[in-house]
Amino acid sequence: ICCVCVTRSEEEMLKFLAGQNSIWSICGRDVLTAFDLSPFTQIYDLGGGGGALAQECVFLYPNCTVTIYDLPKVVQVAKERLVPPEEQRIAFHEGDFFKDSIPEADLYILSKILHDWDDEKCRQLLAEVYKACRPGGGVLVVESLLSEDRSGPVETQLYSLNMLVQTEGKERTAAEYSELLGAAGFREVQVRRTGKLYDAVLGRK
Repeated sequence: ICCVCVTRSEEEMLKFLAGQNSIWSICGRDVLTAFDLSPFTQIYDLGGGGGALAQECVFLYPNCTVTIYDLPKVVQVAKERLVPPEEQRIAFHEGDFFKDSIPEADLYILSKILHDWDDEKCRQLLAEVYKACRPGGGVLVVESLLSEDRSGPVETQLYSLNMLVQTEGKERTAAEYSELLGAAGFREVQVRRTGKLYDAVLGRK
């Protein structure tokens, strides 16, 4: 997650992560039920931040476990301040998934991650995810999708402008995300528009 880049203190990071959590309290169910994720029992939430999406995931799919993989500072705040300690189905993994290895799992969730990066970095990350993914597993990309002619939605156009100004990334169309997943080796790529802020793209190995 990029919040370490824009926050200086633990309290500022906590505010940022709590803000992200509030988004998933509104949109999390829609993106996690866009596809039936019940076949995936071991899930890694890459850049899982404050853990709201992970908490929603174990609520919706009680037989799954979710590991939040994020930078050490983020994991520390999430573990101590945001994720209930009694929640045994959520674990934590400290690391930088661009530099460190990605453990084997059935499903990887990339929520609001790829839009931070250019195509080359996205391909690099997705290739590593594909290598780590178990056969029959998959990757769930959660992003705000542009229409194919890039004419909207307006909110997504504004997000894209923000990404261009603040990061190396951009918002993309469903076809562009499908191409990135396909280039990494994922097949049977499906897209679900939720009608809310964020949409879902699923690729299978």
